[in-house]
Amino acid sequence: MTAEPPDADEHPTTAAPADASLLDTHGVDPHRLPAHVGIIMDGNGRWAAERDLPRRDGHTAGEAALFDTVEGALELGLPRVTVWAFSTDNWKRPAAEVRFLMGFNRDLLRRRARELDERGARVRFIGRRESRVPAALRELMRWTEDLTADNSRLALQVAFNYGGRAELADAARSLAGDVAAGRLAPENVDEAALATRLYAPGAPDTDLLVRTSGEQRLSNFLLWEAAYAELVFTDVLWPDFDRHELARCVATYQQRHRRFGKVAKA
Repeated sequence: MTAEPPDADEHPTTAAPADASLLDTHGVDPHRLPAHVGIIMDGNGRWAAERDLPRRDGHTAGEAALFDTVEGALELGLPRVTVWAFSTDNWKRPAAEVRFLMGFNRDLLRRRARELDERGARVRFIGRRESRVPAALRELMRWTEDLTADNSRLALQVAFNYGGRAELADAARSLAGDVAAGRLAPENVDEAALATRLYAPGAPDTDLLVRTSGEQRLSNFLLWEAAYAELVFTDVLWPDFDRHELARCVATYQQRHRRFGKVAKA
């Protein structure tokens, strides 16, 4: 049953208005869209610090940026977006901040999962959800996935308690278990076999990886999937990111020439 979220309250939806000119405004070619966009949502803390606000206010402000970005993805016609909500390394933050983030994400799903469903987004969580993530949040993750399972306008992957190295270690452990049990011959362990054990097997590789806040590093995000991704770094802090900045990133991606190891054509 997916009629009501666990401990649901009544909240109105607040979908952002559509912007029909988004493609034209930023010169985005609808026929050359990236199949998969990954976004490192960075800069909440700095955004808050610049305004002499608590760090948690930066995380709260990031919610509006996320939902406007989802609207932008829908307007552009992007088929898949992965956003990084919580890293395996984020457990190193102060305990009070971690507790806030767990509660904030739990409450966000209670308040706004229906909005994502109404917009046609299919939500899936990737990462080590069974490890350390509070039970109430895990239950809401499953509920949100069930609620949105039949949608097809946008595949929205939320990386939570996610790390690229952890994903590869988990995939290797799964393969090793099959080899030890005699279900898989060692000589059949190859890139294709490992890809089937990733958190989202069958998902296309990441074509465009965006990081906000001016930092220029991957920080352990989508290491396998983004092997050939075009990287776009923007100085915009995450709470200030919106559909227009997303469109600019896609336009930048479309200006790149992807060779995948081949020689560029003269």
